[in-house]
Amino acid sequence: MAVTAQQQESAATRQAAGGNDVSTVDATVFKAVCDMAQRAREAQHRLAAADAAHKNALLLAIADALDHRADEIAGANELDMQAAFDAGMDAGKLDRLKFDVTRVAAAAQGVRNVASLADPVGEIVRGYTLENGVKLQQVRVPFGVVGMIYEARPNVTVDVASLCIKSGNAAMLRGGHAAERTNAATLAIIGDVLESFGYDRGLVATVDQYGRAGATALMEARGFVDVLVPRGGAGLIQSVVRNSRVPVIETGAGNVHIYVDATANLDDAVRIVINAKTQRIGVCNAAEKLLVHRDVAATFLPMVASALSQADVVLHVDPVSRALIEAGGIEGVQLVDATVADWDTEYLSLDMGVLVVDSVDDAIAHINRHSTGHTESIISEDYRSIDAFTSRIDSAVVMVNASTRFTDGGVFGFGAELGISTQKMHARGPMGLSEMTTTKWIGYGMGQVRA
Repeated sequence: MAVTAQQQESAATRQAAGGNDVSTVDATVFKAVCDMAQRAREAQHRLAAADAAHKNALLLAIADALDHRADEIAGANELDMQAAFDAGMDAGKLDRLKFDVTRVAAAAQGVRNVASLADPVGEIVRGYTLENGVKLQQVRVPFGVVGMIYEARPNVTVDVASLCIKSGNAAMLRGGHAAERTNAATLAIIGDVLESFGYDRGLVATVDQYGRAGATALMEARGFVDVLVPRGGAGLIQSVVRNSRVPVIETGAGNVHIYVDATANLDDAVRIVINAKTQRIGVCNAAEKLLVHRDVAATFLPMVASALSQADVVLHVDPVSRALIEAGGIEGVQLVDATVADWDTEYLSLDMGVLVVDSVDDAIAHINRHSTGHTESIISEDYRSIDAFTSRIDSAVVMVNASTRFTDGGVFGFGAELGISTQKMHARGPMGLSEMTTTKWIGYGMGQVRA
């Protein structure tokens, strides 16, 4: 499929037509990216016909290669980490960027986990026989070429590659400047394994060499890239959603809430809040807001504020929360007055919004108004409150008496994840192998014609 002059002109001038807020697309880069996508598609055609045993062998070889050459990746990552630190990257993003030997080993194990899972390709979703005898089956098939735009998340490079290979897809990646050395080292290792199995290295390719122009070209490459998934902060995600001509599966920023109900086990609630907020601060399933029922606020808020202060968490509090925490006489608690903007902010830092509410209904209303639709948790011993919360909260994942940090494809048993979808079309929540496929219908007849 050649890139026509008309396609290049359309991509470069769509803003003038009001269809894109990206000013220009470099025609040379656009052609190069589309050529890469076509090369990836040709390689994908062979992968799509491979059986599960072949794909599993390929994945296990990649996992072994990552383990054997982990020092190469970690060395490249040290350079990226130092450059990011010198540039003033915040602690949350630095944590995401880190890809040392231990994390490479964990990623390699994730590849093995993906290899152990059932292959979704060819799965019959449903089937039946028409009155005329034609047998219909809806079966899972790969997307084709999957584009991914992400930032400072080198583990995603391995996750996406493994999920795409197992589901029969090619991958086109834009991993961002901050992790460029790490991603290049990782993809070089994956590429060597692909070649050893007779595949073109372009089956899993990167456009990082083209910088931001490469990302823009991916967004414009409709007809070459089948689906595009952004993964990162709210700004990156919304930029892709607004500007892409390629169909997008929207992953979400995580303005994540925990609601402590009047019947909550308060000791459990403290442990859950600490885990959800502080285990890793720069991830989308970290808790950002804490809502507390008024009936337990006077007891619980000093307890949780004391625990959070030990982790240097700054609390952005409403007036009632401030008064109750200060009345508890807890030393060392960092309090700032919450603003209207706080309730919509994904901090990705040691900050947490705190609000006292009068009822579970008020908690639900506040969450549905301000959440990004990612993950929310209720801490409660009352079935009615739990039922109201789980049935009326409009988010991709709802936890009961558990940390929000469990929202993760690996934890859910998917081996790895492409991202966590907050949209309501095709996929919602952590996206694993099944979400990397679409379907087609096959009809088996015996000479039937339609009357």
